Amino acid sequence: MNKPVNVSITGAAGNIAYSAIFRIASGQMLGNDQPINLKLIDIEPAMNALKGVKFELEDCAFPLLNSITVTHDLGEGFGDCDYALLIGAKPRSKGMERKDLLKDNGKIFQPQGKALNNNAKSSVKVLVVGNPANTNALIAMHNAPNIDPHQFTSMMRLDHDRSKAQVALKYKVQINDVKKIIVWGNHSNTQVPDLSKTEVKGEEIKEVMNTDWYVNEFMPRIQKRGAEIIEARGLSSAASAANAAVSHMRDWAAGSSDWLSIGQISNNNTFGITNNIMFSFPSRCSGGVFEIVNELEMSDSIESLIKKTESELVQERDSVLELLK
Repeated sequence: MNKPVNVSITGAAGNIAYSAIFRIASGQMLGNDQPINLKLIDIEPAMNALKGVKFELEDCAFPLLNSITVTHDLGEGFGDCDYALLIGAKPRSKGMERKDLLKDNGKIFQPQGKALNNNAKSSVKVLVVGNPANTNALIAMHNAPNIDPHQFTSMMRLDHDRSKAQVALKYKVQINDVKKIIVWGNHSNTQVPDLSKTEVKGEEIKEVMNTDWYVNEFMPRIQKRGAEIIEARGLSSAASAANAAVSHMRDWAAGSSDWLSIGQISNNNTFGITNNIMFSFPSRCSGGVFEIVNELEMSDSIESLIKKTESELVQERDSVLELLK
């Protein structure tokens, strides 16, 4: 057995965290030989509910679960943290503008960034799940100057997995037969799911980009899938979001043979995307690090769509500049 690692989770009493925590404790995120100290963080009024989660974790008798900490103190929660999943965020209420949501969430992610900076290990891997995830991640990153910006990521894996599943359904193949999915940009309805490099059973399917299915079915479905799920079940997509978070961290830590869509700092990219935004690029993961797949050409139509999602992220960033100091 390896030495236990510390995994911190914010919003730990919420539905997404509840769907993720037990999978993490069982070893599905970091492997069957990696003991874990779970540090569950939420606001003070949620402490009683969080104690119930702790009781359930104890009752599961997970062999890999070394210890459980329940706290509303960010310093304690991020102490010596190796992996941080920032799930908790303020949801958008009816009539709220996106810029107001960003500022309200900035009040959450600014102190979390500072607490990570002051308490987590310098090697910590951070995934921001709470929406608007890209700009929330940017806020946290800017408030943690002692941590490498590339150790902050925003979750685009749910959009990536949704894309892969829809391609598998269309071509009537298994999920593992679909490779090289790309989702560019923001986790919003401006995101750009791109199949121009995608392979099904080793064969490129770029011709699908010019079809009615891609333009009028596939893209809108991926961009608006969250709303479709809420309409169908009356609740948001907690389980699939949790699955995406676990998968994102697993592949970041252990590596992956396939391309992944990862929200990351855009600085010095080769695609001409504005610096200092959290932007999703096609990436490879190996040895605990990720790098952008740079050797790509894009069509004029895809580039035009990418400019729209880039513009949205620039606007988001500029609306919270006071939180990035």
